[in-house]
Amino acid sequence: MWQATLDGRALRFVLAGINNQNFIMRDEETGTWWQQVTGEAIRGPLRGKRLTHVPHDEITFARWRREFPGGRVLRPATDTAWIAFSRDWETETARYPVKIAASLDSVLGPREVVAGIDLEGRSRAYPVETVRRQTPLHDQLGGLPVVLVLAADGSLRGFDRRIDGRALEFFARRDSADVVLVDGATGSEWDFTGRATAGSLAGKRLTPVYLQQDYWFNWKTYHPATTVYRR
Repeated sequence: MWQATLDGRALRFVLAGINNQNFIMRDEETGTWWQQVTGEAIRGPLRGKRLTHVPHDEITFARWRREFPGGRVLRPATDTAWIAFSRDWETETARYPVKIAASLDSVLGPREVVAGIDLEGRSRAYPVETVRRQTPLHDQLGGLPVVLVLAADGSLRGFDRRIDGRALEFFARRDSADVVLVDGATGSEWDFTGRATAGSLAGKRLTPVYLQQDYWFNWKTYHPATTVYRR
C-alpha cells in the first residue's frame, strides 16, 4: 500500500500491465509506470522516484472488524468486467508455470507463500508454514529482535520484541480461543495487537514490523540478496 501523493501532488493510478507477474500501475497525470510491489517508478518522466509506503497488515475481515468496530469498508467495485476478470484469479494463475526475467531460485517452491521483512537493505523470507508450526517465531534480523505470530484464522503479524531496550521471549497460551502470548521475563500477557493486557507490563505496546506476504518467486525477484529463515 502506497501514498497516492508525490512531492505534494496527488496522482491517480490505473492498471498498465504485468511485469514479472506483478502489477504495473500508470499515473494519469504524467504517464509514468510504477512497480506495485516496490512503489518505484520504472518508466516515464518520474522514473527513479518512489512512493511512500503506508504501514498495513493482512488480517481477516472478522478480526479487523473486531479491532476497529467503527472502521469504514471500501465499497466493492461495480465494474462487472473487472469482477469477472478477477474471479478465481489465484486458482487460475496457479495452474500456469512461473515465468520471470531472472532465473528461478529453487530454495523454496516458486509459489510458496512467505512473509518477508526488509529492514534497511537486509531482508529475510519466512515461509508461512514454518511460522504456523513455530508461532510465536523468534528471530533477529540485523540488530533487530523480531517475533512473528500467526493466529488460527490465518492473520499474521510481526513485532519488534523489545520493551524498554530488553528483548522478550514469548510463549503462546494454548488454553485460549484467541492469540494470547506470555513473555518469559515477567509473565505478562499480550494480545494480537502487540499490547500487554495483564501483568507488570500491562499497557506497554510492541512496535509493529511490516510483513509482506508474497510468493517466494516474487519476493526473491525484488529482494535478490534475501536470506530464508530455516529452523
